[in-house]
Amino acid sequence: MMRTHYCGSLTEAQIDQTVTLCGWVHRRRDHGGVIFLDMRDRDGLVQVVIDPDTPEAFATADKARSEFVLKITGRVRRRYEGTENANITSGQIEVLGKDIEVLAASETPPFPLNDENTNISEEVRLKYRFLDIRRPEMLDRLRFRSKLTNLIRNYFEDNGFLDVETPILTRATPEGARDYLVPSRVSNGSFYALPQSPQLFKQLLMVGGIDRYYQIAKCFRDEDLRADRQPEFTQIDVETSFMSDDDIMDLMERLTVKMFKELLNVEFDKFPRMTYADAMRDYASDKPDMRIPLKLVDVADMMQDVEFKVFAGPAKDPKGRIVALRVPGAGALPRSQIDEYTKFVGIYGA
Repeated sequence: MMRTHYCGSLTEAQIDQTVTLCGWVHRRRDHGGVIFLDMRDRDGLVQVVIDPDTPEAFATADKARSEFVLKITGRVRRRYEGTENANITSGQIEVLGKDIEVLAASETPPFPLNDENTNISEEVRLKYRFLDIRRPEMLDRLRFRSKLTNLIRNYFEDNGFLDVETPILTRATPEGARDYLVPSRVSNGSFYALPQSPQLFKQLLMVGGIDRYYQIAKCFRDEDLRADRQPEFTQIDVETSFMSDDDIMDLMERLTVKMFKELLNVEFDKFPRMTYADAMRDYASDKPDMRIPLKLVDVADMMQDVEFKVFAGPAKDPKGRIVALRVPGAGALPRSQIDEYTKFVGIYGA
């Protein structure tokens, strides 16, 4: 094996062991003739110390800079008292480097990867995405997503669902957004459509007797960006036969509870449920944000005799409805703040 351990996995259990690490130089420090390298890989950081009494290794470490890729062999030892780092898994130990090989030298990166600099423009980060992914923050996000998808797959497998992949190149379906089109090389003038979501295939699977199906599916929608919409996204698709509404809600509730408990250590009680009619009456949305304790209040009886017909007409119509959102203390809001709210809700089409 080229390496024996990941940098971030070393602990006091490996003290006095000889280990071989491969990774990137996260940070280099020269303290009076002793060189310290913080080595980084996908699991985290470990401190490597190189003394002058290993001249070849010292000379190599002296030339190493940020983002050099190194292979280091050395002995794990306990850090001196007072130099421990409680913020990382390997913070109680360090590696005394004895042999260093440069696997790849690096030019100076376009932005630092060894600090929490939040002033880096997104344009620069996307241009150098391969470097941005190296940042611990980005690695943590990818690791979290991997754990999430693994949990989802295991959950549905335990509940009798089959994971069935559905085609990406298909025919257009009449849905809410425009399809992305892919020209066919074989059939001149014909096009495939990328799926907005695989409802059609879910239904075919149910007719085919699959009974319980799920998929972590890619969806493509050729539409303008909105606050909650992007051209390409991933969703969990589920289709079942012979299950009631309550069965399906219980299934998804248990999944949500499990995800938050195991990945974020956040526990939920039983989710509140409401009918569609109640949701639309109180919130005018079938997905209300329950963190906001504001409900719509019927005010038709106050609007029947006003001169503004946009209000008076529906107020007098037995099938009409006029509501207000009562916001406690809003009467004292300055006009400038109201204008800001007006601009904000415009994002959502209001």
